[in-house]
Amino acid sequence: MVNTRITGRRDRRLTPEDLAALRDSLHEQRLFREEQVRQLTAAPPRTDDPDPRASAARTEVRTEPAASARMVLADVEAALRRLAEGRYGHCHLCRRPIDRAHLMIVPQARYCARCRQVREAGR
Repeated sequence: MVNTRITGRRDRRLTPEDLAALRDSLHEQRLFREEQVRQLTAAPPRTDDPDPRASAARTEVRTEPAASARMVLADVEAALRRLAEGRYGHCHLCRRPIDRAHLMIVPQARYCARCRQVREAGR
């Protein structure tokens, strides 16, 4: 009889192939986010708008996506540093391995499922 608990743990381990694929994915994400930030911040604000409230609203609409893209870019760069340092794939809080399946979907993940739920519940 196969112990599913042990098998489940093996399934969570990252293989060298997994790490290579995740590294490639993170590099692609970094390039995408860098370009996204460039595009979002390159558009100069309009100065000919007679309605200052409308102008402020447009600036906010452009600024929020840029800030979000910068945050994701920082997360991606932090994940690449963890990969380079050999610390990738472990939760920042409890130091347990982060589920392989989750990392395949969100390669910049910092927390395991349990710690992520605790953090989200505290918000």
